[in-house]
Amino acid sequence: VEKYRPQALSELVSHGDILSTVQRFISEDRLPHLLLYGPPGTGKTSTILACARQLYREREFGSMVLELNASDDRGIDIVRGPILSFASTRTIFKKGFKLVILDEADAMTQDAQNALRRVIEKFTENTRFCLICNYLSKIIPALQSRCTRFRFGPLTPELMVPRLQHVIQQEGVDVTEDGMKALVTLSSGDMRRALNILQSTSMAFGKVTEESVYTCTGHPLKSDIANILDWMLNQDFSTAYRKIMELKTLKGLALQDILTEIHLFVHRGGERLWLQMILERPNSPLPFTECFLLSTVDFPPSIRIQLLIKLADIEYRLAAGTSEKIQLSSLIAAFQVTRDLVVAEA
Repeated sequence: VEKYRPQALSELVSHGDILSTVQRFISEDRLPHLLLYGPPGTGKTSTILACARQLYREREFGSMVLELNASDDRGIDIVRGPILSFASTRTIFKKGFKLVILDEADAMTQDAQNALRRVIEKFTENTRFCLICNYLSKIIPALQSRCTRFRFGPLTPELMVPRLQHVIQQEGVDVTEDGMKALVTLSSGDMRRALNILQSTSMAFGKVTEESVYTCTGHPLKSDIANILDWMLNQDFSTAYRKIMELKTLKGLALQDILTEIHLFVHRGGERLWLQMILERPNSPLPFTECFLLSTVDFPPSIRIQLLIKLADIEYRLAAGTSEKIQLSSLIAAFQVTRDLVVAEA
């Protein structure tokens, strides 16, 4: 991750509009205080470090840039001490401003943020502040209003794939096409996570395929989820419960992960599944098998809503730390009730 961290603004792959705006600020020498926010691994820290490298030469870097992370102490004493003294002193040999980078600023206490607001106001002439955080709501409004805000959204697959291919080429890793898809899917817009998964999978398995990526991250495979759904909809309760428990034990799957994947299926659609029901015909001596195609399209909206509410309840109970076995039976029960409703409507 650090080896391939972009060093210059031109190397950053995403958020072209933000980068062009920041580039214009720098070239016109009118950089405001910045507040960069968004999910992790989207290039916030890389952006400001690239700006700092463009603004200052290597030997000036230490005297002109103060970078503090959440791991450093940043309570009210630090704001009143080192930050204040750094911001208030001018540089003798270089005109221009100093730069204070406060990474993960949402971890700062309310008091420290209130103290910082005055420092920012007082020393704007010779110091620029850049706050970086994941959650904008944890930054006090007084600080937000003093900064120009930029939101770094999750990276799109179109932006991630070329960068990943560059790293793969440099490192000589063997990656299949479905492996690449799995990397992008599982990282959900977080470049750092994508690189970490790529590295750990290539070290563990040599070849990066869809299966090895899912196995390495402990994520349930798509085929496993399809099987689980098939069992829940087509088997009786005890058989489905037994089979899913066996699969969970064999693959070491967490119910939370299974639930997330199943939710995506119910919500957005996934594999097409057949629901087989053995029905008794009143005038026929033999039972017959009727098949219903179950994809999201074929779930009637009212039934789908009930199922989603049920899944939300189960997820909440899991987060509260209840027994996985009981919640698994609840999940199967929810699907079996849904099955009966689908059949009743059909």
